[in-house]
Amino acid sequence: MVTAARATLVGRLGVRWLAVVVLGGVAGAVGTVLHRAYQPWGVAACLLLVLASAVLARAWLGLVGLLAYGIGWIIVVQALSLKGPGGDVLIPAGQGIGYVWLVGGMLMVAAGAFAPQGWFREVATGAVHAVALDPVLDPTAGPGA
Repeated sequence: MVTAARATLVGRLGVRWLAVVVLGGVAGAVGTVLHRAYQPWGVAACLLLVLASAVLARAWLGLVGLLAYGIGWIIVVQALSLKGPGGDVLIPAGQGIGYVWLVGGMLMVAAGAFAPQGWFREVATGAVHAVALDPVLDPTAGPGA
């Protein structure tokens, strides 16, 4: 029998997974549309967007979440790189900036995977111990103790 708490947890994880895939898709769409604007700063800003959102995906769901983010990113970028209904192309073949966006975006996702594991750990800091010395919370820590 599935409890309500377990069903809620599964629902939350499902929403997180969907959010990470959508985040990858949005980063891919924004980057594909804007990577040629204000060259070379447009592609640099788009690559930083991919790196920041990849690190967010890893922090939120770990390496498997980063994989889901990367799948969402690559699907949207590859779909937008195809010829459109009017014959227009967002990532023209033969232009270096398009290759920088495609390969650089994949490298930014990989950089999120190789970021130090310590960035994603939740470790208690010294501030937790300072709370125990508060005279309101601990009467033995007051001036008369």
